[in-house]
Amino acid sequence: MSRAKGDAAESRACEYLSTNGYTIVQRNFYSRFGEIDIIAFKDEVLHFVEVKSGEEYESAVQNITPQKMSRVLRTADVYIKKNALECAYVYDAIIVTPASIDMIENITF
Repeated sequence: MSRAKGDAAESRACEYLSTNGYTIVQRNFYSRFGEIDIIAFKDEVLHFVEVKSGEEYESAVQNITPQKMSRVLRTADVYIKKNALECAYVYDAIIVTPASIDMIENITF
């Protein structure tokens, strides 16, 4: 997928989150382990959000691999330590297709 398509999907995901009461804290946080697409805050919980897009839901969600999630977990740990955070946090995914946006909340790996 091109960077432009990924950016467009992330922008749609940010709009979705904002509409649903989330505050966007940061986009595209990088560490040596990987990247977190969106970091958002709602109801005193920090959300680390992985955005995947595709023509169909199934093809997009299949791109959330164990290796990708390992990188997200390690990168989130860097973010928490770097910012000395002591708050509840969860890992979410947003699946963006031309027809829909679906959020999978509090996923575990």
